[in-house]
Amino acid sequence: MKNNYKVLTDNYFQNILNVFKSLLVGVVVGGVVVLYRITLNHAEQFSFKMYDFLRNNLKFFPIAVLILCFAGYFAGYLVSKDKMISGSGIPQLEGIMKGYFRKRKSWIHTLCCKFVGGAICIGGGLSLGREGPSIQLGACVAEGLGKKIGNGRLERRTLMASGASAGLAAAFNAPLAGVVFALEEIFKYFSPVILLSIMSAAVAADFVSKEVFGMSPIFDFEILRAIPLTQYWLLIFLGILLGGMGALYNYVLLKTKTLYTKLNFLNEKTKIIIPFLVAGVLGIVFPVVLGGGHRIVEELTLKNGILFLVIIFIIKLLFSMVSFGSGAPGGIFFPLIVLGATLGAVFAGISINYFGVEQELYNNFIILAMAGFFTAIVRAPITGIVLVMEMTGSFTHILPLTVVAISAYVVADLLKSPPIYEALLENLLLNEHEEDTKESSKKIVVEFIVKHDSEFANQQVKNIKWPGKSLLVGVKQGDRNIIPKGDTIIKEGDYLSVLTDVNSECRIKELLDTMNEPKG
Repeated sequence: MKNNYKVLTDNYFQNILNVFKSLLVGVVVGGVVVLYRITLNHAEQFSFKMYDFLRNNLKFFPIAVLILCFAGYFAGYLVSKDKMISGSGIPQLEGIMKGYFRKRKSWIHTLCCKFVGGAICIGGGLSLGREGPSIQLGACVAEGLGKKIGNGRLERRTLMASGASAGLAAAFNAPLAGVVFALEEIFKYFSPVILLSIMSAAVAADFVSKEVFGMSPIFDFEILRAIPLTQYWLLIFLGILLGGMGALYNYVLLKTKTLYTKLNFLNEKTKIIIPFLVAGVLGIVFPVVLGGGHRIVEELTLKNGILFLVIIFIIKLLFSMVSFGSGAPGGIFFPLIVLGATLGAVFAGISINYFGVEQELYNNFIILAMAGFFTAIVRAPITGIVLVMEMTGSFTHILPLTVVAISAYVVADLLKSPPIYEALLENLLLNEHEEDTKESSKKIVVEFIVKHDSEFANQQVKNIKWPGKSLLVGVKQGDRNIIPKGDTIIKEGDYLSVLTDVNSECRIKELLDTMNEPKG
């Protein structure tokens, strides 16, 4: 009885300690991301002023080209020194959580290079966002703190996920989206311990962010009334459009990255010069598409006409491909949300002009399209719905948001479009050969939740063909912690802990994930 009480109290105090550790992570991450946001805001303003000046003083354009070439080269130099800073950083984080990239640079090296590289790219006007880098910066900070306060590799990784959650929360002023993103995109399963950690970090980071930037949402759309149920059929078609365009976005992005690798006359240090030069031209002839896309949102009005919005979408899409495909340090989160908003504006304009939709519903379609386009590309519908609600400050659109998100998800899935971050991670792993076949003395615990109708569900431990170099060491059923034996029956929803050595972690995780998929 005393031993049982000790286990319960130890777990209780450990959970409380995890909350305080996560709060600390959230506060520090919040501070770092706030500093990053301020830096990028100044960089973006510098970009706008620079191109405004050049439009009125074209004689200085050759000098600007030289500056842009140098900036692109320096950004490429940073990427060549630390490949972890390429792109948004989210695929790299997911890879680290799965056990890859063990030979990467130190967390402080990645943090500094990402911070500087992201600022340079935004200062040049590239079509990149701050949100993916904020997530990576949060994970880097948490990794550093985890080495000081984390108790074991598993807890340190939980703190890293908490840092990622805090990074998104601080970047968007969206704590719930940060929590859901960590569960839906990073862990892909739910655990009360993990939920406590990431929620604590996200709330703390959001508090820090709101202290600096205020309580206002990212977008301020005036919503006059809800879409009538009689017009919900339009939402299905909107979802179909977004699903198809999301699949196209993923296809073009992956092809663009492949195209960059075939440009033999460019190396890792010089290829990022291309988007800087493109930004220089667009800064003169079509500056609205520069940066993340805040200026585009201001143009999403009926008076600009559908054709103009279509042109904005096409140019912004292509510029985003050129920018992100180069491997420049920056994310796709905000640009893709802006692209979704533009598609929503186009769809709303057509619906108002040809299908009798009231003009006061114009902004509704913009908001719905943000979530639908995000869902089609990232395949994280709950994150998309919650993120858009928090970004717009409106929680009255849950039903239409869900309809559009589900429709977009299904269409993208039918088109066999891979989730973008998983596809990007696969690309990163093509040249990764880190796994050592020798058994390591260092051990790590792999945890997962048993899915419905998987090879584990309703089976005795002794009847399961466990992968080599793995050992089931713990089963949690509800609040009960069970020491597994041969005749222990594993049930759906059980939380399994499997011990393996560090060098076999990636292989074991992949095998367990395959075994955990539903048979049907």
